[in-house]
Amino acid sequence: MKKLLYALCLSLILTACNLPKDVKPLVARWSTAVSASPEEQADGRQETTADTMALPTALTDRPEQILKRAGYTASYNRDTRLPNWVAWHLTAAHTEGPYKRQGIAFSADDEVPEPRADTYDYQRSGYDRGHMCPSADNRWSQEAQRDCFLLTNICPQLHALNDGDWRILEEQCRSWARQWGDLYIVCGPVLTHQRHRRIGQHRVTVPEAFFKVIVCLNGTPRGIGFIYRNERGRHPQAEYVNSIDEVERITGIDFFASLPDDVEDQVERTARFADWQ
Repeated sequence: MKKLLYALCLSLILTACNLPKDVKPLVARWSTAVSASPEEQADGRQETTADTMALPTALTDRPEQILKRAGYTASYNRDTRLPNWVAWHLTAAHTEGPYKRQGIAFSADDEVPEPRADTYDYQRSGYDRGHMCPSADNRWSQEAQRDCFLLTNICPQLHALNDGDWRILEEQCRSWARQWGDLYIVCGPVLTHQRHRRIGQHRVTVPEAFFKVIVCLNGTPRGIGFIYRNERGRHPQAEYVNSIDEVERITGIDFFASLPDDVEDQVERTARFADWQ
């Protein structure tokens, strides 16, 4: 209780001092973080505002079932058998750890209704089981590592993309998290066409592309979006860059709505890859 009172007082004092825009979110994040002990924050027993910062607004134009996991939150679509989006808070500490993917099998998610994707749907389909929240972002927790192999965190992805430019972006995100402390990330499939290929007995939808949007609130707040077509080929990373506003237009999803309006506008309006170098 003393920590909470101290955080509230500090927030009020700093607000009265007319802080610059780029400092306001940091004060808010610090104030919420002290409500949990370091041990609780480390093992995920207490959720803070920092954990929910990345969550998009509720979807009304498509089915949505929210699934809360140790390392991420997913919005599941029962019609496509895919996540609408997967969101997580990637900290520098979460980029390392002893819990690796060896010995963990992909598995159907019993929390979603049948028909649902299972591992047989992907066999001989020509597509990888492509992680949205990647295994290497969950080495910090055995439970988080297991959760990321649930098929509600997976989409059909061509191997050339999954093991190519998409993997490079995942590695880049971990590098940015180590460099700046933490990131808020949302990614998922892009489904703009009326008809899609489906695979397996349970007719899992094959996306034509994938999006990833990223916000960093340390220092001057900045955001960036990416769209990767589900196809073969290698391209420079900068060619995939879009503003978050543009990704919102393409996907119909409202990202980072919990940010103060001025900060949200700042990070979503433009995307300069040079700002992330």
